[in-house]
Order: sequence, then C-alpha cells, then structure tokens
Amino acid sequence: MKVILLQDVKGQGKQGDLVSVSDGYARNFLLPRKLATEANTANMKTLKQQEQTKAKQLEKEIAQAKALEEKLQSLIVKIPAKAGTGGRLFGAVTGKEIVDALKAQHGIAIEKNKIVQSEPIKAFGAFEVKVKLGHERSGMIHVVVVEA
Repeated sequence: MKVILLQDVKGQGKQGDLVSVSDGYARNFLLPRKLATEANTANMKTLKQQEQTKAKQLEKEIAQAKALEEKLQSLIVKIPAKAGTGGRLFGAVTGKEIVDALKAQHGIAIEKNKIVQSEPIKAFGAFEVKVKLGHERSGMIHVVVVEA
C-alpha cells in the first residue's frame, strides 16, 4: 500500500514522503496513529500544493536574506561604552548590545544568536562583526565603539 507520511517515521521516511508499506502496517499502525494518509489522487494533489508552497516560501526567505545582506554592508552601528584607564572597556561589547543598537539606530531586528564574534570587543575603534542570515548567507555589520 502506498501512503504519504504526515510525520517522520523511523525506518520509513520523512514527513511528506511517498512510501510503499505493507497493508497491515499501514492499517494497524500508521493510519490509526495519524502518522500517514492513504496515497489517493486528492491527497497527492494536496501534497504537491504543499511542496509548491514550501518552495515559494523558501525562495522568499532567500530573497529576504540576500536583501538584508546587501543592506547591512552599508550600515554603521555606533555603540557607546564606558572605559577605564588605558582605553580598555569595562566589560565587553556583546552580541545583545550590537543587536539592540542595530534595532534602535536602523530599525533592523536580528536575533542575538545570529551574531558571530570570534572574540569579544574590549576596546574602542571600528570592528566588523559577522551575522548569520540563514540559507547559507551571512553579512557583515560595521560596528564603531565610541566613548560614552
């Protein structure tokens, strides 16, 4: 019997896969637990529509990530910080501070876990910080740390 998996099933496949299983396995396990549905023409049409919707959504997300990447290249984020003797900062400039300053100054909201810092910023000056945008895209934010 051919069925369309509604959820991931160990040993059978992922959600949305069309698999061929024995009649008893489908009738007694997959169908009663709502793990699969019978592969008839109506369900196949629904599956194709869902795949098309997912593909359009993926294209839209990739386009948004590309646009955000281009927008971030031209932006400069200024972060005021307090310093001690010798020009060293009290603490460090964190990803959260960068995200908050980016939202306040340019209105762009990014999650703080998307910021990639190889080492924390502990001095005044200009820095480039990498941002993961998703779908194998990344951008750079130009961060300028100034004295408060």
